[in-house]
Amino acid sequence: MIPLFTAQPSGKNMEDANSSNPQSIGFTEKLKSWLSWSWTYICAVWFAMVLTMIYVLRSPLKLQDTLTSASVFLNTLTPKFYVALTGTSSLISGLILIFEWWYFRKYGTSFIEQVSVSHLRPLLGGVESSTTTGLFSSVNGEAEPRPSVSECKVWRNPLNLFRGAEYSRYTWVTGKEPLTYYDMNLSAQDHQTFFTGDTQQLKPEDTVMQKAWRERNPQARIRAAYQAIEMNHECAAAYVLLAEEEATTITEAERLFKQALRSAGKDINLLVYIKRRLAMCARKLGRIKEAVKMMRDLMKEFPLLGMLNIHENLLEALLELQAYADVQAVLAKYDDISLPKSATICYTSALLKARAVSEKFSPEAASRRGLSTAEMNAVEAIHRAVEFNPHVPKYLLEMKSLILPPEHILKRGDSEAVAYAFFHLQHWKRAEGALNLLHCTWEGTFRIIPYPLEKGHLFYPYPGCTETADRELLPSFHEVSVYPKKELPFFILFTAGLCSFTAMLAMLTHQFPELMGVFAKAFFSTLFAPLGFFADKMESFMPSSFWHQLTRI
Repeated sequence: MIPLFTAQPSGKNMEDANSSNPQSIGFTEKLKSWLSWSWTYICAVWFAMVLTMIYVLRSPLKLQDTLTSASVFLNTLTPKFYVALTGTSSLISGLILIFEWWYFRKYGTSFIEQVSVSHLRPLLGGVESSTTTGLFSSVNGEAEPRPSVSECKVWRNPLNLFRGAEYSRYTWVTGKEPLTYYDMNLSAQDHQTFFTGDTQQLKPEDTVMQKAWRERNPQARIRAAYQAIEMNHECAAAYVLLAEEEATTITEAERLFKQALRSAGKDINLLVYIKRRLAMCARKLGRIKEAVKMMRDLMKEFPLLGMLNIHENLLEALLELQAYADVQAVLAKYDDISLPKSATICYTSALLKARAVSEKFSPEAASRRGLSTAEMNAVEAIHRAVEFNPHVPKYLLEMKSLILPPEHILKRGDSEAVAYAFFHLQHWKRAEGALNLLHCTWEGTFRIIPYPLEKGHLFYPYPGCTETADRELLPSFHEVSVYPKKELPFFILFTAGLCSFTAMLAMLTHQFPELMGVFAKAFFSTLFAPLGFFADKMESFMPSSFWHQLTRI
C-alpha cells in the first residue's frame, strides 16, 4: 500500500540538503564562468592560428602578387574616385545620423543599439543582465526588489476638460488633435466601468451605450446616444455622453448634465460623476462659491471615494477664491504620509509657504543675511515638490509651452505637469514673488537627490516608466519632457563624427588632390610600417622558400 503521508526529513538532513544545494549551484556557476572565460581565449588562439597559416602559405597563395596588383590598381585611380568615395560615405553616414536622431527624439533610445541588444546579442551568446544587486541591497547583502510604486499607474485627470466644448474647439482652430487614441481608449474603458458595471442585468439602452463608449468615431457615439434615448428617455448615461461630446458650450453641457442627474436614480457611479461635472461647469462659468459647496457636499456624501481625487478640484476652486486658510485645511487632511501624493498636493503646499515670504524675498539679501525660518520652510517645500515632479517648474516659469491637458495623467510624469500647470499657473502668478522664488530655488533640488537615481530623498526613486507612458498620453506635436536628461547615444555621436570627417576628406580631396594623395601615401606607409617590420622578421626566421620547398614535398 502506498502511504498517504511520507516521513519528513530531520532538521539535520534538511540543513544538509539546503547546504549542499548552494554548493552544487556554485559549482555550476563556476563551470559556466570558466567555459565562457576559456571560450574567449580559444577564439583568440584560433584567430592567431588563422593569421599564422595565411602568412605561412603566402607564397602558394600568391598573396604578395595579389597585394602588388591591388596597389597598382589603387595607384591608377584618379582623385575624382576618392572624392566620390568619401562623398558617398559622408552622405550615407549623414542619412544614418538623421534617422538615429529622429528615432532617439521619438523613442528615447538608439535604433542601432536597440537592434544590437535585442537581436544580435543573443545570437552572439550574450545574456542581458537583469540583476539589481548593488542598487537595492539589504543589510545582509541580498538583493531586494525595487518597491512597487503607485506613481507608475495611469490615473484619471480630475480636472479633465470637456471634449465637445473645449477639446473640439481646439481642433477646429488649430487642426490638431489634442487627445491621443490611447488616452481616449482609457476614457472609454472608464465610462464602461462607471456606467455599465453589472453586465448581467443590462437593459437594451445600456447595451447600446456599452457599444457607444467603444466607438472610435465621435459621430457614431453621438448617434448611439440618441438611439439609447429613443429606447428610454430616462437613460442618464446617454445624456452624459451628449454633454461630454456634443455640447459645444459649457452652458449646454451643464443643461445636459442636469437632465442626466434627474434620470440617474440611485446609481452611485452616475451620481458622483454627474455631480462632479456639474461642479466643474459651475467653476468654469464663474459660479465658484457654488462649485465649492457642491464639491464639499459631494465629499461628505461619498467619503469613501477619495481615489477620485475630488479634493484636487476643491483645491483649485479655493485658490481661485483666494481662500488660503481653507486651502491649508484641505492640505492638512490630504497631505498625509500614508496617502498617495500628487503634483497638486505638493505644489499647492509649496505655493502657500512661498506666498508667505515671496513678496519681500530678494536673492541678494538672502545671500548676505541667510534664509529666515519661513524662507527655509518655503525653499524646502519647493524642493519637495520638484523632487516629486521635476517637470512642473519649466511650465510654471513659461520655459516650455503649455498644451491642453490629457484626460489621463501619470503621476510624477510630464502629463501630470501639463495638467497641473494648465490650471494652476494663474494662481502662482497671482501670488506676488512666488514665481521669482521658484525660479531662484527649484534647480537646487537636483543637488539633494542622490545620483544615480537609485535612491530618493523624500519619495521613492523617480520611476523609469514615465517617458514611455507620457509619449502615449500626450499628442505627438508636444515635446515630452524627460527626467533625468538622457545623454546622446554613442552611435549618434559616432555617425556625426564619421559624417563630418568623411565630408571634410571629400572637400579637401576635391580642392587639393595632389597634396591629399601625398598625405594618404604617407599616412598608409606609416600605418603599415609595423606590419612590414613584423613581416621582415618573420621572413628572416621562416623564409618563404623554405615553406615553398615543404609544400612541394
